Amino acid sequence: MGKTLYEKVWEAHAVRELPDGRTQLFIDLHLIHEVTSPQAFAMLKERGLKVAFPHRTFATVDHIVPTDRREEPLADPLAQEMLEALRRNVKEHGITFFDLKSGRQGIVHVIGPELGLTQPGFTIVCGDSHTSTHGAFGAVAFGIGTTQVRDVLATQTVAMQKLKVRRIEVNGRLLPGVTAKDVILHIIRTLGVKGGIGYAYEYAGEVIEQMSMDERMTIANMSIEGGARVGYMNPDETTFAYLKGRPYAPKGEDWERAVAAWKALASDPDAHYDDRVEIQGEAIAPTVTWGVHPGQSAPVDGRVPDPADFPESERAQVEDALRYMKLTPGQKLTDVKVDVAFLGSCTNARLSDLREVAKYLRGKKVAKGVRALVVPGSQLVAEAAEREGIAEVFREAGFEWRAPGCSMCLAMNPDRLVGDELAISASNRNYKGRQGSPTGRTVLASPLTVAASAVAGHIADPREVLGIGGEDATD
Repeated sequence: MGKTLYEKVWEAHAVRELPDGRTQLFIDLHLIHEVTSPQAFAMLKERGLKVAFPHRTFATVDHIVPTDRREEPLADPLAQEMLEALRRNVKEHGITFFDLKSGRQGIVHVIGPELGLTQPGFTIVCGDSHTSTHGAFGAVAFGIGTTQVRDVLATQTVAMQKLKVRRIEVNGRLLPGVTAKDVILHIIRTLGVKGGIGYAYEYAGEVIEQMSMDERMTIANMSIEGGARVGYMNPDETTFAYLKGRPYAPKGEDWERAVAAWKALASDPDAHYDDRVEIQGEAIAPTVTWGVHPGQSAPVDGRVPDPADFPESERAQVEDALRYMKLTPGQKLTDVKVDVAFLGSCTNARLSDLREVAKYLRGKKVAKGVRALVVPGSQLVAEAAEREGIAEVFREAGFEWRAPGCSMCLAMNPDRLVGDELAISASNRNYKGRQGSPTGRTVLASPLTVAASAVAGHIADPREVLGIGGEDATD
């Protein structure tokens, strides 16, 4: 019987089986940032340990950095302290660091792929749950906690239980206005936020195969929101074309050898899967969340659900979510007023996301009373967007054009909601208080839906507001 990519990568990196049943895995690439690394480095220091393989660790700063004023010292003393701690630690241990003035700084899950650090067949970890993003390249990538960050720094290994594998095929084609973000929100709604617990998700099918790497990264990124520890796609010609020529990708003869090895990683036709799911692309619509986790979503042209329509075991949760979101059963989602529109995060802040929105945003204006922010995923993305005139399109439309960082995805920097503001966000989590205010409300959506809603002043169907039609969203 054949093997899945997950099995092949797992077996190639297994160091030994531990007495408790877990496997000690060798880690090819360790990405660190300023939030989860200081404690890990402190624990190394307490034990008199050094970083085992500093050339396999790369650092950036993203979570706590402001996206408007970058002069140091930063306005937040704690943020400045964390930044300086990271600088000291990387210098002491000889780790490559993409600092604020490096020209390569950005969100960790954006810069890894764009620099060619992320490669097929790699095991990749980071002290951040959305490390699953890198699985889009055929890597086994997952988030780890601070003590595991310490372990990887000290041993370049991590201990974990082997996962089951679920193959999710998205076949057919996507209709105009439907994006990768809508696909993953649809998958999470279908399988549930806990449906992936104990699984690695292998995404496949005609829709996935036609997607760009940026789109695949959006889907892999939110695997964790469906409960899966790992999400990946098999590497193909699209993967290789993306990586070729990037700073840390193999060069010359090494490139040819690497591609040959990467091709062999793909899951075998007769591989065994613990579960299979098939979804038709035509059944997916532009999607928005109405609740307080990514699984509580509906088509943008739909209505707020009635708790009575849910199983009795879920009704109390739905009622609580609607109270918090201040929504009424039966209310049209497109009647919900928007206070803030956020286009950014490791889910949807890549150049292609900004290009696609700019294509439809020209000549349009953000509605009065809406605060709209666009935060590029990296300095390289921001530079390209400026060069192509994309940044100016956003500025003319009334968006605030910011410097790279995690920004309003989470409340670790100055970009936050105030009071019970409602934000429509291209990010990945809509938990209570996620965007900084204990009463702030978050609606997740695609970049196109975020832009359409910013223009309309309320949750809006991008097909109507932006005039999208007659093209395949995966082109």
